[in-house]
Amino acid sequence: MTDLRASDFDFELPDQLIAQRPRSRRDGARLLVLERATGRVTHSDVLALPEVLGDRETTMVVNDTRVIPARLAAQRESGGRVELLLVEPADGADDARLEAGERVSTWRAMSRASKKLRAGERLALLDAQGAPVAGASAELLDAPDGGRVTVRLEGVADLARLGAVPLPPYIRRDADDADRTRYQTVYARARGSVAAPTAGLHLSEPLLESLVGAGVELCSVTLHVGPGTFVPVRAERIVEHQMESERYLVPEQTASAIAAARARGGRVLAVGTTSVRTLEASGGAAGSGRTSLYIYPGYTFGVVDALLTNFHLPRSTLLMLVCAFGGREAVLAAYREAVAEGYRFYSYGDAMLLI
Repeated sequence: MTDLRASDFDFELPDQLIAQRPRSRRDGARLLVLERATGRVTHSDVLALPEVLGDRETTMVVNDTRVIPARLAAQRESGGRVELLLVEPADGADDARLEAGERVSTWRAMSRASKKLRAGERLALLDAQGAPVAGASAELLDAPDGGRVTVRLEGVADLARLGAVPLPPYIRRDADDADRTRYQTVYARARGSVAAPTAGLHLSEPLLESLVGAGVELCSVTLHVGPGTFVPVRAERIVEHQMESERYLVPEQTASAIAAARARGGRVLAVGTTSVRTLEASGGAAGSGRTSLYIYPGYTFGVVDALLTNFHLPRSTLLMLVCAFGGREAVLAAYREAVAEGYRFYSYGDAMLLI
């Protein structure tokens, strides 16, 4: 498996299948089910999950991270426009304040500008109409390196008032008010992500109640999704790619639930690739830390038995993880069938269940 190349994870996708907006109902997505043991594909819908999962005791693990309004528009003294994407607090001690909804002033960020930015430069922050906000600024504390920079925000009492939802680049429109709700899971709690754990976007409160009623045990982990989720695999040999580290937490209650489920022979279902990486990096044990775990074909899974996920980009680490779990040939065959059947792809698209 170490000889696999990025081109081994290509597939053809018509542009019209890239979902630009969510379905009218949160739980209204279609669901492609792939049986890993046989490669058999069946077609269903997300609302049928309680019935689809009803044949075996299931512990479902979701990622309860909350997307922050991390995209900021700014302006240089020369009038040039700059885009900042806040990634995480620069001081780890700020994490608790961020999760509590308090103001964090110093951030690691990604920057984009037409001309090189300088350390010490102060940028005026702009509102949704592109006008400078009185007293609101971002100071660059160092010179950007590969687009990465540390910034100090001043005069920003409420990040939500200035920041926009950081929609992924394949959604070719500006974020609007509806995205503040729909690009967020209903159980989002811990602030800190710059991208949603998108498999969970399908789970409405009524559907979660139906799952519990069908005997599914729900528990959560936290992994704050960073911009690395959008970084393509540029190395042709996939083993040469390096993942960026992200912060995670596995609560004691979740670790206990997973251990009990495995002791009983139950199934651990991860909702999304971020939940998979958290569970596999931690071994299902309680604790917090950072992980840069990179899962591709050849990886042996130790915790996760089933996966609910969206359809992912070609050559992405997300697709490689799904191929590691379901088998590359079987997953790519299922993707081809999804394309033929008109499934919607990526963050606001339809869902896939691997059991």
